[in-house]
Amino acid sequence: MTSEDVLEEFRDAGALREGHFVLSSGLHSPVFLQKNLVFMDAARCARLCRALAERITAAVGPVEAVVSPAVGGIIPGYETARWLGVPSMYVEREGGEFRLRRGFHLEPGRRVVMIEDIVTTGLSSRECIAAIRAAGGDVVAAACIVDRSGGRADVGVPLVALATLDVPAYPADALPPDLAALPVEDPGSRRLAGRG
Repeated sequence: MTSEDVLEEFRDAGALREGHFVLSSGLHSPVFLQKNLVFMDAARCARLCRALAERITAAVGPVEAVVSPAVGGIIPGYETARWLGVPSMYVEREGGEFRLRRGFHLEPGRRVVMIEDIVTTGLSSRECIAAIRAAGGDVVAAACIVDRSGGRADVGVPLVALATLDVPAYPADALPPDLAALPVEDPGSRRLAGRG
């Protein structure tokens, strides 16, 4: 599956939006990927996650578990784990930090891939990876459906992306005039500065 194939899945789902959006990272962008419209279609989600599982296996070989950040990474993490044939777990924020909860645990040294939905800055990926390591996992790679940083996001481990896009994102105090002139749309994602 190519980046264009992935974008076509988003277009077909009505999930590729243009306008003025504030991303969960706090950055502003003229493009928003409404991934939940993609993930609500089980067949579409399965196609994307099967392709991601194949790409992960080609990049790092077999893994023993998938861990994702809640909430956005739960669906692609679970579905990719299903294609990999491994357990799926997720971390949640507790006291401001990601932790495995709900009885999830990792055996020390277990080969883990951390799976996100969309990577923008890589901050939440790095936080999730830190939580996996604190729980004893060996994070061999991170993976995502879309890396919208154009390959620039540093997550601290190899990043396997099904699609890589170079979508601009700007701090609120550095908006280009054409973007600043548009009203900000609420895409329905969380808005926590410093996340993404």
